[in-house]
Amino acid sequence: MTRRLTLISGGGSGIGRRTALLLAEAGESVAVLDADGSAAQETAAQARSAGAASAVGMRCDVTDEAAVHAAVGGIGTPTGLVCAAGVDIGGVAHELPVGDWRRVLEVNLTGSFLTARAVLGRMRESGTGGSIVLCSSPAAFVGFAAGGTSAYAASKGGVSALVRALAVDYAPHGIRVNAVVPGPTETPLMWAAVPAEERAAMREQVCAEVPLGRLADPAEPARAVRWLLGPESSYVTGTHLVCDGGVLAKASISA
Repeated sequence: MTRRLTLISGGGSGIGRRTALLLAEAGESVAVLDADGSAAQETAAQARSAGAASAVGMRCDVTDEAAVHAAVGGIGTPTGLVCAAGVDIGGVAHELPVGDWRRVLEVNLTGSFLTARAVLGRMRESGTGGSIVLCSSPAAFVGFAAGGTSAYAASKGGVSALVRALAVDYAPHGIRVNAVVPGPTETPLMWAAVPAEERAAMREQVCAEVPLGRLADPAEPARAVRWLLGPESSYVTGTHLVCDGGVLAKASISA
């Protein structure tokens, strides 16, 4: 039986961390990358305590091609990859500094590409196939009523297009590529673009707008990611598993 090893970028917190812990509870091995090396190591320690066969945590900037290549090269050939590293810098387009635009695209889209590219090469060489899960967003499909998400939406739209292209290219090699689409989730990224003094009101408003009436716990989309990684989804590739509390099902007009 092939020993399962999953590489998780952005695994120092949020959905990435919860995915690592769910896999650890099943006795699988995980390698955690994060721009915050201490957070990555903390997740790895928690994973070992939860039952992981092995777990390592490393600092890695997913926008740095050499760093990504070195990190992937140091762990062997993963059977799974989760690209959960992401940032959100809000602002309406005519006021958004081009540096902020580039930063969001570099982390969310180029970072996913660089990490996937490094892992795809190793999976293809090994001939054993694998499963890759990228993190998209409802913003890839609809404009958020709150506005100010041009960079984030563009980055996630790119991720969704990348998923489809990679799925077609690598299906002959037994490599599946899918996306999870989390809705509002209780993670640091959820509040990254919201001033601290506005978060309580924003939480109340978001919960009122989500059909299920609440934010997701990170474990909920993490369970969707785990399913996409595993053998239960063996005939699923090039698609999106929406885990958004009903956001995409709802029209914007309440009346």
